[in-house]
Amino acid sequence: MNKTSGRVAALSIAGALAIFLIDIMIPLGVADSVPHIFVVLTAARHPDNRFTIRMAICCSVLTVLGFFLSPPGGELWKVLFNRTIALFAIWVTAVLILQRKNQEENAARAFAEREKAMSEIKVLKGFLPICASCKRIRDEKGAWHVLETYIDSHSEATFSHSVCPGCVQKLYPDLLDKGG
Repeated sequence: MNKTSGRVAALSIAGALAIFLIDIMIPLGVADSVPHIFVVLTAARHPDNRFTIRMAICCSVLTVLGFFLSPPGGELWKVLFNRTIALFAIWVTAVLILQRKNQEENAARAFAEREKAMSEIKVLKGFLPICASCKRIRDEKGAWHVLETYIDSHSEATFSHSVCPGCVQKLYPDLLDKGG
C-alpha cells in the first residue's frame, strides 16, 4: 500500500468512526448517519475499488448499529425512514462513484491504445522533392534515394513490382498477342 492509499484508508476509517460516535450520542430521529456519504466519497480516492465497497459496507453497518445504540427519541417510523434514506444514499453514492471510476479507466485505456496505435503509424507527409526524370527522392540531408528505398524506410509500405499494360506495350511489344 502506498503512502496516499494509506492516508485515504486512515481518513476514511477515522471519518466513519467519528460519524458513528456522533450518531450514538444524538437521540434517534436526527438524520446524523447521512454524513457517511462523505466517508464513501473519501474512500473512492483509494486506487482499489474494493476499498470503496468495504467502506460502504462499514458505513451501512455503523448506520444500523447507530439505530440500536443511540438514545431514544423521535417517532419510530421517522427514525426508520431516516436510516433507510441514509443507507440508500450511501449505496447510491458508492455505485455512482464506482461507475464513474470504471468509465474513467476505460477512457484512459482507450486513450493509451489510441496513442500506441498513433505511435506505430508512419505517414509520409509534407513536401517530397522528386527528380522529374529518374523519380529519385531527395531527403532532408540532400541525398538522393530510389523511390522504393525512400518509401520503404519512411513508412510501413512494402513494394511488389510489376509492369503496367502501357509499359508492357512500350518495353515488350513482341510479347503482346498480335491478334488481340
